[in-house]
Amino acid sequence: MADSSFDLVVIGAGPGGYVCAIRAAQLGLKVAVVEREHMGGICLNWGCIPTKAMLRSSEIFHLMQRAGEFGLKAGSVGYDLDGIVKRSRAVAAQLSGGIGHLLKKNKVTAIMGEAALIAANTVSVKTDKGSQTLTAKNVVIATGARARELPGLEADGDLVWTYKTALTPPRMPKKLLVIGSGAIGIEFASFYNTLGCETTVVEVMDRVLPVEDAEISAFAKKAFKKQGMKIMEKSMVKKLDRAPSKSGGKVTAHIEAGGKIEKHEFDTVISAVGIVGNVENIGLEALGITVDRTHIVTDGFCRTNVPGVFAIGDIAGAPWLAHKASHEGVMVAELIAGQKDVHPVKPESIAGCTYCQPQVASVGYTEAKAKELGYKVKVGRFPFIGNGKAIALGEPEGMIKTVFDEKTGELLGAHMVGAEVTELIQGYVVGRTLETTEAELMNTVFPHPTLSEMMHEAVLDAYHRAIHI
Repeated sequence: MADSSFDLVVIGAGPGGYVCAIRAAQLGLKVAVVEREHMGGICLNWGCIPTKAMLRSSEIFHLMQRAGEFGLKAGSVGYDLDGIVKRSRAVAAQLSGGIGHLLKKNKVTAIMGEAALIAANTVSVKTDKGSQTLTAKNVVIATGARARELPGLEADGDLVWTYKTALTPPRMPKKLLVIGSGAIGIEFASFYNTLGCETTVVEVMDRVLPVEDAEISAFAKKAFKKQGMKIMEKSMVKKLDRAPSKSGGKVTAHIEAGGKIEKHEFDTVISAVGIVGNVENIGLEALGITVDRTHIVTDGFCRTNVPGVFAIGDIAGAPWLAHKASHEGVMVAELIAGQKDVHPVKPESIAGCTYCQPQVASVGYTEAKAKELGYKVKVGRFPFIGNGKAIALGEPEGMIKTVFDEKTGELLGAHMVGAEVTELIQGYVVGRTLETTEAELMNTVFPHPTLSEMMHEAVLDAYHRAIHI
């Protein structure tokens, strides 16, 4: 490459890296982005997007089975797993190709290769054509993360899967064990369970979806069990005995619960026990960049302890969410470009969404966390069964919960479980960003008939003013 000098080099083209590169280019900086494997990163190719495509297929399959409830008639309802996977991969490929177009449109130099820092302002890149050196005034590390593998529970792609194999399954499991009930684990459990697989979820914490509000977790658990899932909380998989065979193997899981270890047999295991940052072989040690438990330590503006080097997204720690990475990318690009009024990302104002059935979404503090922080709270709740649109949709099971500071009326948190709540939650996110109080939310006119009316009623309920319950 003739010109190897840039204002900014971004390592990694996931939802943090490519967004950072584009925003920096929009602001007039000369930018290069280096990607090791796929434009769009894990999220677009092996995470957020393809999983949602697969979950959409299972959702439609579920609705087809309910046709009679809507006065419709359908013949034999079935599914084609290969067809579901093919559509999911096509959706991911379409969007991945679009990233390359966006980078080119914004005049970002895109390089496929493996990058490593050899100095604070120097990046070495290994490509299939050899090596090259890039210099930059600033470097942003956006190398993301990968699935955590626990000793004795390592994935083999045959009987024990990580998310990648679960997205391109070699077969349909008949009896599935999912280890971990965070977003990744519970989404795969929901997908395979909906398609008829006998599914067991093991969670080491005292409840499924442990980062969510306790009431939401309890509601979701009840729904999962109604769908046929077996939920084992306060349990741990200690060991997996594997008997693989081309004609169909088995896994014997040693599961500890209540101080006792019992053996349970499955034909497939999905391990979803968290992630680890991709901190290896990118030059962090040589530069003395601080790493804590596989994540780069940064300040509120994503600056590392080495001047001119930033880290964004999953590599920079929780919350491990694509939209958090993208927003950090924009913030860092604007900071580097010298923009005024650049604000740090506030983790407590970032929504979390889980696309299981029913969906779960939240923003801000749980009721327990708010109390732990010393707030005296007002809590409102509204059930889906009280909403006309939910009943018309045939989705009467769900709940919206709001948590307010009794003293100031600040919206501290909002928590939802039910149909389409991943779309509804943004209303409360905007409210928190605008520092909205209960008064503004009460005085907002929500359209009828919509699911969003429940958001209004949940606010009203916190102040004993709800109309429809």
